[in-house]
Amino acid sequence: MTDSIRTSPLHPVHEAAGASFTDFGGWSMPLKYGSELAEHKAVRSAAGLFDLSHMGEVRVRGAEAPQMLDHALSSTMSILKPGRAKYGLCLTDAGTILDDLIVYRMDDGEAGTTPEFLVVPNAGNAGAVYTALAQRASGFDAEVVDESADTALVAVQGPKAETILATAMPQSAQALAELKYYAHLAVVIPTEAGDVPATVARTGYTGEDGFELFLGAESTEQAGDRGSAVWQAMLQAAEAAGIELTLCGLAARDSLRLEAGMPLYGNELDTAHQPHASGVSFAVPAKKQADFVGRSALTSKDEASQVIVGLRGQGRRAARHGYAVSTAEGAVIGEVTSGAPSPTLGHPIALARVDREYAAEGTELTVDLRGKAEPFTVVPLPFYRRER
Repeated sequence: MTDSIRTSPLHPVHEAAGASFTDFGGWSMPLKYGSELAEHKAVRSAAGLFDLSHMGEVRVRGAEAPQMLDHALSSTMSILKPGRAKYGLCLTDAGTILDDLIVYRMDDGEAGTTPEFLVVPNAGNAGAVYTALAQRASGFDAEVVDESADTALVAVQGPKAETILATAMPQSAQALAELKYYAHLAVVIPTEAGDVPATVARTGYTGEDGFELFLGAESTEQAGDRGSAVWQAMLQAAEAAGIELTLCGLAARDSLRLEAGMPLYGNELDTAHQPHASGVSFAVPAKKQADFVGRSALTSKDEASQVIVGLRGQGRRAARHGYAVSTAEGAVIGEVTSGAPSPTLGHPIALARVDREYAAEGTELTVDLRGKAEPFTVVPLPFYRRER
């Protein structure tokens, strides 16, 4: 590990599994272990095992932690009930997006207990989000602690994820079955190295059912030990249940989230654009009573000159990030933010930021694919929706 590139606490596990690595958000993380197409299809049909330890974990606690987060983030976090989670945005003073994140309410809500939250930002933005939260906590009775270095994060995603986790921790099988989407609970995971305490959340970034396992520790070394033990326990549980659990890297995670129409920081989200131009208007509630950083600079949804749309390719060639989007007459009206062939749907798909007058479903557009205008059609999002 160099000063500029960090490695996951599970890095030796990935090396032993023959992973190909890539630099993502300042971390050397598995890109794939074999075929990224096979990894993608495994998550859609059975289950995939991901290391997400590059994500940040920032603990916010204190009597005024709920009010502080209402001030710091776009969503109203003070109404979040214990055991639940909520998506939100950390905005700049200009109303643009510093990061998108998930906030978990960790305390039990009993009288006399101190409110506590776990904020999970993206890997490359974890430091910036921690700094912003620490600054925005000024004047509030709230403490902000960066726990990223001492936390491993393992995810099991796919239609058979619940069966795998229930097999790994049968004592929690009923609680897992009852766990709602964007909810979490404390569990103990039996492993060959001993019991590992964890927070299991029913969240994810693939468009499938799935769980993320937060493994807190007292040091990076202990996080690695616990992460490796839980990683192996998930594989053993899948084998015992007769399920093939496929190791998955960032390539599959990206194609899965694109099919699910989920934004990626650095593509759809950045500090150059406000939420209404980035496909995340839902994260800025119009009726929020508390003032929050960036609110005064926000334009209204109707004032956004550009919006994010879904595009379906009519041919076989895929659009890529940064490619120009034009009208049929050749006028440039936007650009692709994410694009790839869809392994599940069998045709090219893309997200694009375009002038709002061209955002209606069915609008015929073109994308400049290295000098050739290829036809694309505006379609509803998400591209893929799992059967429930």
